[in-house]
Amino acid sequence: MNNQPLNLWCAYPDDLLSEPVAESCASLLSEDERARWHRFRFARHAREFLATRALVRTALSHYRPLAPEAWRFQVNAHGKPAVEPSCGLRFNLSNSPGLVVCLISQGADVGVDVEPHERAQKIAGLAPEVFSPRELAQLDALHGPERLDRALSLWTLKEAYIKARGLGLSLPLDRFSFLFGGVEGIHLAPGLGDQAERWRFCLLEHANHRIALMAAQSAAPEVQIWESRLFSAPPKQLPGGGEIWFPRKQPVSLSPL
Repeated sequence: MNNQPLNLWCAYPDDLLSEPVAESCASLLSEDERARWHRFRFARHAREFLATRALVRTALSHYRPLAPEAWRFQVNAHGKPAVEPSCGLRFNLSNSPGLVVCLISQGADVGVDVEPHERAQKIAGLAPEVFSPRELAQLDALHGPERLDRALSLWTLKEAYIKARGLGLSLPLDRFSFLFGGVEGIHLAPGLGDQAERWRFCLLEHANHRIALMAAQSAAPEVQIWESRLFSAPPKQLPGGGEIWFPRKQPVSLSPL
């Protein structure tokens, strides 16, 4: 597949504290989305959901001549959304209380995850339950802030890969590894139905959040980063070009996990 630029869109749920902004976002929802929005018990979660749905709709309309409210979606058995009917665009979403993101590609499988920096300590505490033996070996060689930083990166990368595959947690977390140093890259156990060499990944920082991108592309793609203030200002393209994509060389062959 020819490498095409990826487009990462970012928006902020707290922008929807403005009632006119929230009403404009709500006007884009389908009946099903509106019903899901009303089922949230807590206002914070409702804002996250509404910001995410408004972002994907407005972002997709940046690339196709379709009104944001006209987009329709389907989900697979594991909940991964896709445009219905297909129009050549693929996307993936992730949300947190302070930031929601949407990654859009022209045909390549993609995955994205976002986590606030403040979650690093909690994730590090869960390391034995969520990381592979090889990831744990590299993590345990680090200390202090470096260990927390690696734990945050590993979790966002693993989430982004699971989402790119569209398999949810049916994909065992300890059967694939993100490694750095002399063996950098994604390493997959046999039987996962995938090939490590088709993936590239990178990590970004935005608004005190770690963002992981996965793309099924043969070489490091260009990333265009957009900030959307959701009806309070036009979208703005942010500076980019400093992304480091991994692996920077072909993955080495490792024995089975």
